[in-house]
Amino acid sequence: MVNKHKYKRSRQRERIYSLLCTTDTHPTANWIYDELKKDFNNLSMGTVYRNINILIDQKKVQRLEAGSSFDRFDGNVETHYHFICEDCGRIDDLPHEIFTELNSIVNEKTDFLVDKHRLDFYGVCSSCKGH
Repeated sequence: MVNKHKYKRSRQRERIYSLLCTTDTHPTANWIYDELKKDFNNLSMGTVYRNINILIDQKKVQRLEAGSSFDRFDGNVETHYHFICEDCGRIDDLPHEIFTELNSIVNEKTDFLVDKHRLDFYGVCSSCKGH
């Protein structure tokens, strides 16, 4: 589906996108706000959320609903998997090569045409496992 919305250029949005593309921590909106507040004195949480939603609408960013009270965000919109620690909430990317044939399998076994999928794994991370 082609995005029909035209958005004016925004320095805050460009900075949010840059932050999300250069971190692998899958941050919350609060973390993004704290990082941007250093550069944009009049920044509000509403501005952060509005720009994140525009980036999601533009398919540049994905929202990760990890079961916590705060959504996390990812600048990597290519098909990849996440491991979500149920103890500390840490989210790690997993290698893409795990299920490369999954779309084809679903296409062959159903009447659907899958072009992408999302799969998350939950458990305990290596740091929490040691406690």
